[in-house]
Amino acid sequence: MFIRLVGISLMLLMLQGCASVVVVGAVGGTIMANDERSITTQLNDTDMDFDISAALSKQASLKSQTHINAITMNTNVLLVGQAPNSMLRDQAVKAVTDLKIAKQIHNQIRIGNPTSFTTRSNDSWITTKVKSRMLKDKKLDMTRVKVVTENGEVFLLGLVEKEQADLAVDIARNTSGVRRVIKVFEIISN
Repeated sequence: MFIRLVGISLMLLMLQGCASVVVVGAVGGTIMANDERSITTQLNDTDMDFDISAALSKQASLKSQTHINAITMNTNVLLVGQAPNSMLRDQAVKAVTDLKIAKQIHNQIRIGNPTSFTTRSNDSWITTKVKSRMLKDKKLDMTRVKVVTENGEVFLLGLVEKEQADLAVDIARNTSGVRRVIKVFEIISN
């Protein structure tokens, strides 16, 4: 993993005159520095996301009949999306469980047909609206909150204090288009 990180860093340095890379690096560095997770845990979470995606896509029935995403935060996994039946939903959960890398799995896969492109676009718009409203609120450190929207349901993840969690939930609940807010926070003490 360390070698991969060094390799990526060297590649970025070779991109001369690319201001956007510098900006993205600065923003990413700020978010990583403000995150309650250690750098090692953040990198492990990213690796877990890749491992889970690979495990799910290896199974033809899951790949062709479902829409499932995995989001990892502090080695906990949130599974969201749709499966047409409980057998495929359970198959996805088992694929993640069999990796033996997750501390906890939050199964939020809904039984139903995979969402359309229009619904997914609307979900992206909802996520943008929620994040924008969080960014405007001076009392909330939105760099510690991850927002994921799936079919109008907003999932909030992060290692945050209770007050920050409550504020994030209130902002998300009062954003147009949000049907439901699901908290997947880990609460830390002051």
